Amino acid sequence: MTAPDRVAYLIFDVETIADGDLIARVRYPDDELDAPQAIQKYREELLEATGKDVIPPTFMLPISVAVAKVDDHFRMLDLTTLDEPDYDPYQITKKFWQGYMHYRCPTFVTFNGRGYDMPVMELAAYRYGLSLPKWFNVDARTYDQSRNRYNHNAHLDLMDLISNFGASRVTGGLNLLANLIGKPGKTGVDGSMVQGMYDDGKVQEINDYCKSDVLDTYFVFLRTRVLLGLLNLDEEHQRVEEVKVMLEEQKADSAAYQNYLEHWGDWPNPEEG
Repeated sequence: MTAPDRVAYLIFDVETIADGDLIARVRYPDDELDAPQAIQKYREELLEATGKDVIPPTFMLPISVAVAKVDDHFRMLDLTTLDEPDYDPYQITKKFWQGYMHYRCPTFVTFNGRGYDMPVMELAAYRYGLSLPKWFNVDARTYDQSRNRYNHNAHLDLMDLISNFGASRVTGGLNLLANLIGKPGKTGVDGSMVQGMYDDGKVQEINDYCKSDVLDTYFVFLRTRVLLGLLNLDEEHQRVEEVKVMLEEQKADSAAYQNYLEHWGDWPNPEEG
């Protein structure tokens, strides 16, 4: 059991499904569509208008949230998916925010979390009537507000860090950054497939994918600690190896870890030729 004062960072990723009933009520109130029909119609409209059928986060529910607890020395303490094996959106949301409070408001770490993951979890808290004054501390000084974009103590979005807050584009995203340091990145599943996987009853597979994204995010996070001078390469390597040992020890009970290890790579250090 990890002590609350040891957890300095919560690295997380969210996978979502469309709320078809909400889409039907808000977008097609006169069409008498059921949930699957409303989702399909909206995706078709989006595809025609934008070339992509990605439904906005305001219409989405969390079906998977994977969270890694990391201490103040950047060591991973554990990695879990919330509300396993039921994966109920309400319970996922409640446990996510309860964990944030239980561990005394550690720093959230995401990749593009400001653009997607965090809005999903904030709106889910609104939907389910949760009170989050520590996160929505809008009366604090601007730079002390948890939701301030430049408050890295509250939320470190690695895409913001790498892109200099949007001054450049991180073409290739998390997949590219993971591959640059030898880690798997995408291995046959991506976010665009989640709705179809859910419709096919593959909820556990969605959660396995979400865990893999958190592992990639953790390793990218470690390399940014090297960039910032908070770790040297030997220290980073030690933490990477510690997680690899953890995955090896737990792989018999985890398809996610088995798949991750099968695609594992080591960073090619240029100093070693």
